[in-house]
Amino acid sequence: MSPKIEITNLAKNFGEKQVLSQVNLSVNKGESLVILGGSGTGKSVLIKIISSLLAPTSGSVKIDGQEIIGLTGEALDKMMEKIGFLFQGGALFDSLPIWENVAFRLINNKKMTKKDAKKLAIEKLKSVGLNEKVADLFPSELSGGMQKRASLARAIAANPEIIFFDEPTTGLDPIMADVINELIIKVSKELGATTVTITHDMNSARKIADKVAMLFEGKIIWFGDVKDMDNSNNPYLDQFINGRSEGPIKFLA
Repeated sequence: MSPKIEITNLAKNFGEKQVLSQVNLSVNKGESLVILGGSGTGKSVLIKIISSLLAPTSGSVKIDGQEIIGLTGEALDKMMEKIGFLFQGGALFDSLPIWENVAFRLINNKKMTKKDAKKLAIEKLKSVGLNEKVADLFPSELSGGMQKRASLARAIAANPEIIFFDEPTTGLDPIMADVINELIIKVSKELGATTVTITHDMNSARKIADKVAMLFEGKIIWFGDVKDMDNSNNPYLDQFINGRSEGPIKFLA
């Protein structure tokens, strides 16, 4: 069985700055991959390339065996239908009520009627623990945790096959972060979705991951099962997951 996502020799430069270098990864159908790494290591750039939000400098990304680099028009639109994305900070539209945020793609891409879209949006909101009353509120009227759940409802509204999570627990207290982790596991299993998450939250990584990859200076320096992470014998990974200031990763002022 071919991987759901296959990344080969991926590189990305911004001018003379190389952000990603020869990245190779594969994710099987229904699998949860967590990508670890400090700020500026290329995590966000990597998932934006995989999800076609950004073009690489070189390399290959295949979804279901199809090369997606260079896709345009209808072919790109068709591939994007497979993808859901939970952005860091939620990225809800301030001017739209919550139900319309959740149903945005259904109304604008799938041309669903507003009546049907609202009904489906309310179902998705309920699936992430938000009641019907939330649907007509605006993002500014919700707490951070509720906004994150509404964003998750939007990410799964079109029943995607692949979901990307960009720092899903950032800014949340430990209890709400765990609620979000549980919801990620729940909705992913219900959809049978393949998920790729970037995070520096180790509690989140341990809870939701099947496989873990660590990015450092634009390269994958460790990849394996989450259960093997604590005995990796990789000094970079070991320093990162244990939150130690001493080690090969240096933070310069």
